[in-house]
Amino acid sequence: MPRKLNPALAKPLKLTSELEAVVGNGPLPRSEVIKKIWEYIKKNDLQNPENKRNILADDKLLPLFDGKKEVSMFEMTKLISKHMS
Repeated sequence: MPRKLNPALAKPLKLTSELEAVVGNGPLPRSEVIKKIWEYIKKNDLQNPENKRNILADDKLLPLFDGKKEVSMFEMTKLISKHMS
């Protein structure tokens, strides 16, 4: 039995210019935004090597992370949500 996609996750959302600098132009669904953020993190090797659950901010991610240099992946999702409407 295939899983049903939550319609709230599939709804395209408006993105801030800071978020668009990382994931591309919106509107995009929340699931796609998170997927693209992870692609960016892995491509630029921004996971903390000692604790892969922590993300190290570069110049593009710093504004998304409220100026924090390092956040957990759970905190990251919460912070990025502020940049979607």
